[in-house]
Amino acid sequence: MPLQSTHRQSPEVRRAVRNAILSAIVGTAVEWYDYYLYATAAATLFNKLFFPSYDHLTGTLLAYASFAIGFFVRPVGSVIFGRLGDRIGRKKVLIITLLLMGGSTTLMGFLPTYAMIGVWAPLLLCVLRALQGLGSGAEYAGAVLMVIEYAPPKRRGLYGSLPYVGVALGLLMSLATFHISSSLSKGAFEQWGWRIPFLLSAVVVILGLVLRSSLKETPAFLDLQKRNAVVKAPIREVFSTSLRPMLCAWGARLGDNSLAYIYESFVIVYVTQQLHMSRDVIVTALMFSTALQFVTVPFFGWVSDLVGRKPVYIGGALISGLAIFPFFRMLQSGEIIWIYAGLILVSSIAKTMMTSAQSPWLAEMFPSRVRYTGFSLAREVTSPISGGIAPMIAVGLLSAGAGSPHLVAWYVVALGVITAVSVSLGPETRGRNLDEPTASADAAAIKNDTAPAQASR
Repeated sequence: MPLQSTHRQSPEVRRAVRNAILSAIVGTAVEWYDYYLYATAAATLFNKLFFPSYDHLTGTLLAYASFAIGFFVRPVGSVIFGRLGDRIGRKKVLIITLLLMGGSTTLMGFLPTYAMIGVWAPLLLCVLRALQGLGSGAEYAGAVLMVIEYAPPKRRGLYGSLPYVGVALGLLMSLATFHISSSLSKGAFEQWGWRIPFLLSAVVVILGLVLRSSLKETPAFLDLQKRNAVVKAPIREVFSTSLRPMLCAWGARLGDNSLAYIYESFVIVYVTQQLHMSRDVIVTALMFSTALQFVTVPFFGWVSDLVGRKPVYIGGALISGLAIFPFFRMLQSGEIIWIYAGLILVSSIAKTMMTSAQSPWLAEMFPSRVRYTGFSLAREVTSPISGGIAPMIAVGLLSAGAGSPHLVAWYVVALGVITAVSVSLGPETRGRNLDEPTASADAAAIKNDTAPAQASR
């Protein structure tokens, strides 16, 4: 499973690929450090600091509602920055989105709380959360495209999955910094310690800017400029040429995006508030299962190069549905080994199968002239009703079930089925020529395992 096939490329191309991968991982780490940090704070702290005039459960729901705001503006970000990515280039947009996301998160670390300025505190928090979501609407798409548009045809699954390592890294960093900060005394943590993880976002943003400033534009976009083929209205074109794939992608994302936040955000609420276990236990277990994704993400990306994107994606969705009831039983056992095993099953394996295959699947669906727009819209349009409100729905179902997770489990089963059916109705894109959306060109690129993507053009 090593990064093969680049040894026959020129040194310049190999260097460009490495830089694109590293930049994608760091930029994606910033995005998801910001998002997971907010999700963790919303689950454990923001109900006290920004919504203290409500009971515990209502405060948690309001904190999650502020979390959901970011997802409601992500589609707007995908429209704005996806279009720009197809008009002015991938690199420029990636720098803009990085500044928007990281800057918003850093400013959260300076926010006064409800006790200081009253209702203005949650309002300012929601504004920053909205700006964070606006930038995130096209960040991941651009990071993946920077890698895939350089990758050899038969390694796009492996290469395209690698930006998701940044998602795991972002989650790991957010959990680690939040965990370390919460080791302070309760008073110190709630007064000023919680700000540290948000302020540290500035350090990673600076690193990301240095890396992205040194990147070269992708060969695909440079070729469009050379041929004067840059599209003026990419949104209109993507819907006129790729409507069915877009609908299938929305269905797939409706399920898998929700599942990720249930496994990695709602589970903290369930374990701490319903099972009354230490937050340290579940956070440490999440950190362990996340660390395993540094292995499972590229592994399942590599598998998708062998068997196709759809089998891996569908397999992850089905495992999610089948494993959810045993998963809750493992949590309820209170045994550390079973908690770890459950999280490995649903997060390190099932969720990762879906996300590893998703990146190349979405990128290969659309021709280069509308690829940024298509990828961004395919991935983000369903965010408000999937990732955005999934933790809120789960908390509501938990309350409706009087603390029993059985309703949440059936919700997860439904999400898994929606994802599996949607992917099964979509196209298999493995080996597709990056410039040709038609089926006749799908097998052309895969015949050459050594040429970089631009050689198939």
